[in-house]
Amino acid sequence: MELLLKNANLIDASGERYGDIWIRDGKIAEVGKNLIRPGQSVNLAGKIVLPGLVDLHAHLREPGQEGKETIATGTAAAAQGGFTTICTMANTSPVIDTPLLVELVKLKAKAQGWVEVLPIGAITKGLEGKEIAELGLMHQAGAVGFSDDGNWVQNAHIAHNAMKYAAQWDLLLISHPEDSSLNADGVMNAGSLADRMGLKGADPVAEVVAVERDIILAESTGCRLHLTHLSTAGSVAAVRRAKARGVRVTADVTPHHLLLTEALCDSYNTMAKVNPPLRRQQDCHALLEGLLDGTIDAIATDHAPHKDEEKQTTFDAAPAGISGLEIAWPLLYAHLVETGRIPLATLVDKMTSGPRRVLGRELILAPGERADITVIDPMALAVVNPAEFVSMGHNTPVAGWKLAGLPVMTIVQGEIAMLNGKVGAGPAEQPVAQVG
Repeated sequence: MELLLKNANLIDASGERYGDIWIRDGKIAEVGKNLIRPGQSVNLAGKIVLPGLVDLHAHLREPGQEGKETIATGTAAAAQGGFTTICTMANTSPVIDTPLLVELVKLKAKAQGWVEVLPIGAITKGLEGKEIAELGLMHQAGAVGFSDDGNWVQNAHIAHNAMKYAAQWDLLLISHPEDSSLNADGVMNAGSLADRMGLKGADPVAEVVAVERDIILAESTGCRLHLTHLSTAGSVAAVRRAKARGVRVTADVTPHHLLLTEALCDSYNTMAKVNPPLRRQQDCHALLEGLLDGTIDAIATDHAPHKDEEKQTTFDAAPAGISGLEIAWPLLYAHLVETGRIPLATLVDKMTSGPRRVLGRELILAPGERADITVIDPMALAVVNPAEFVSMGHNTPVAGWKLAGLPVMTIVQGEIAMLNGKVGAGPAEQPVAQVG
């Protein structure tokens, strides 16, 4: 289709300016002012146009766990939240640890997905940490990175060999840093609150030790290492030191670790159970500081949908995870940008260019670039209502929280995936001229 976006505030890695974007054949054909071109025209005065949001860490549950989420519902939630690209993790059933399964995810996403899906393959077979999976062949099949996700590779010898192999082919290894021997089966952050509640605490040192080990191995091998969902001040400090001495390490943080603390776990609130656990206020401050000074490269949702009944149990028995694809941007816009804690440019970078740099793919709003675009209405307000989630997972501890700066249009390769809060409601169902 041909689409002309007019009078928008354009923000990308090259800066901020006002103008028009003409989209044709899935790409940006022209950027300028006062453009008159073929196709549907939409006036975006007062709106913000960004390169499409990218999520480095999401769980789509398919194959094998379709009762929690599917590629169709998960990508619909992504489009609702303004994401045009998401990376899906390998801890499915079966585990994504072969080229065939990588290809299966890509085929399913092409047939049923609303946004681009980039598979993350497993580092070890079956996520068991014993034998390195077929990294090279999975990469050739389309895997953009490799992670055992919730199962950190505990064996340093296996992890070292995996990094040496990855370094030879410049593959990206993604680490969920958590030393299980130090974690002691903790279900929430270790401390006085866990003690008072009679719950096993997960000591932050379990994360910091794992971060330090992986940095040392990455430094010795030259591997591209990405540390996902950091949650502690110690981890941020370790990454900052590593970057200063030139280690090829990047990191991300989730919206919930930036905004929430262990206090939400009080009264055995299973919606606040997540892995790594919510920490202390001082950890939130350190994570935010790392975001601002460039230590942390990206914000990732760690979208982890679960069935309602799975969360309606004891804190110990409940699965860890928060459903966050469709509220990540407006939640952070409301509670970080509108409150003056971070500039808008920082949020844009950490959810567009930052994750793309981790993956080795840049995108700006320029002619010839792929037309993956997110349109934001900075004046649009809402509150979190899990009952209205597009995702099958309604598990969130922020029900009732303020949202602002809602995504009102998601364009994937020149096609409208979401318009005015309705996924799949393109020009046939709504006039494109009425946005926001």
